[in-house]
Amino acid sequence: MITSKSNPKIKNVVKLQKSSERREQNRIIIEGRREIERAVACGFVVDTLFICNELLRESVCINANVSEEVSLEVFEKIAYREGSDGLLAVAIPKYSELKDFRPKKNPLIIVLETVEKPGNLGAVMRTADAAGVDAVIIADPRTDLFNPNAIRASIGTIFSVPLFACSSEECIKWLKSNDIKIYCTYLKASIDYLDADFRQGSAIVMGTEATGISDIWVEAADQNLIIPMNGIADSLNVSVTTAIVVFEAIRQRRCV
Repeated sequence: MITSKSNPKIKNVVKLQKSSERREQNRIIIEGRREIERAVACGFVVDTLFICNELLRESVCINANVSEEVSLEVFEKIAYREGSDGLLAVAIPKYSELKDFRPKKNPLIIVLETVEKPGNLGAVMRTADAAGVDAVIIADPRTDLFNPNAIRASIGTIFSVPLFACSSEECIKWLKSNDIKIYCTYLKASIDYLDADFRQGSAIVMGTEATGISDIWVEAADQNLIIPMNGIADSLNVSVTTAIVVFEAIRQRRCV
């Protein structure tokens, strides 16, 4: 059992809480049984699994290259959330290139431009998984794809949906070359999202809550969409907006 916070493996996990260190080591942190099991089920390799038996609620059977039992004090040092179930994994991420992705006929794609908050990314990934979208593309990302908070907010669904990061220019070029219509949520020159036709190959593009989508997407859009607001609020959280539009697209496709 590892009982010292100064143990090199423990010190390295603490270092991995920084995105720069995760990139340099090509490792990610996954905390929680559900999230770890979903990562493994989706083909992610667990390099090291840290187990705190004092917090463990039931026996564990997770494939890992190395398993380390740690004391409660040590686990509290490496855990990043409260109410943990005593499992934390250091895993090897899987990254894919958008240019190599071959979507099915009439795909449904979610595009998030310059997403900054890992929690928003995670919430959108839950929607993507629930709706069965074909891919999520992060255009001009400002957070790493497998930020621990994004993993947590997604409850592990971030591992189940094809996920790509690229520039807006590359994304737009790929969408057009695959004959995928671009629908941007935008306040100007827009139609009600209920009037859009999502039965064809469609990409639903969301911008940041602070500034919305950038000009490059406005110019590239085949159609701009708006969700009518009936109260005093003039906008919704990006994850909520995504869910509303995506499930309208799913509804239309079921009616074909």
